[in-house]
Amino acid sequence: MASDIKRIATIIAAEIGARPEQAAAAIGLLDDGATVPFVARYRKEVTGGLDDTQLRDLAERLAYLRELDARRDTILGSIREQGKLTEELEAKIAAAVTKAELEDIYLPYKPKRRTKAEIARERGLGPLAEAILADRTAAPAELALAYISEDVVDTKAALEGARDILSEQFAENADLVGKLRGYIK
Repeated sequence: MASDIKRIATIIAAEIGARPEQAAAAIGLLDDGATVPFVARYRKEVTGGLDDTQLRDLAERLAYLRELDARRDTILGSIREQGKLTEELEAKIAAAVTKAELEDIYLPYKPKRRTKAEIARERGLGPLAEAILADRTAAPAELALAYISEDVVDTKAALEGARDILSEQFAENADLVGKLRGYIK
């Protein structure tokens, strides 16, 4: 716990323009139940003179970072239970600095309800989606002809299934979603 406070204090101190010791002292006071106005007015000697604005920013960021850490632990536990946690994935999760980034990484491992893409895969349309993605010059409708079956009644149904699979695949790509989020901002 002490190492968590030290790590969080270092992060917040850099953001509010203070020393890590000041941030750690303020975190200790807030954790003991003191309010921001009380700390700003009566505990300046403990915090090294942090002002109201710095303390408010510190309190908000402290809550956010603790929520982020709690969510990170939950996600790691979930992926570990699934048996899919690798060292690379664990490092990626540990390096996430926002909740959005963390959720983007978790999305492919998040337990889901039965999706349209899953149904399409069960109908054997996974290879069609891969073929469409692999050969952009091919006519998708022609590729879809080979996938018509009892479950897939026509090329339209085959293409819709392939679209569902590709849509899910793109939506679960954390790097792609992050880039799109940055592009849209």
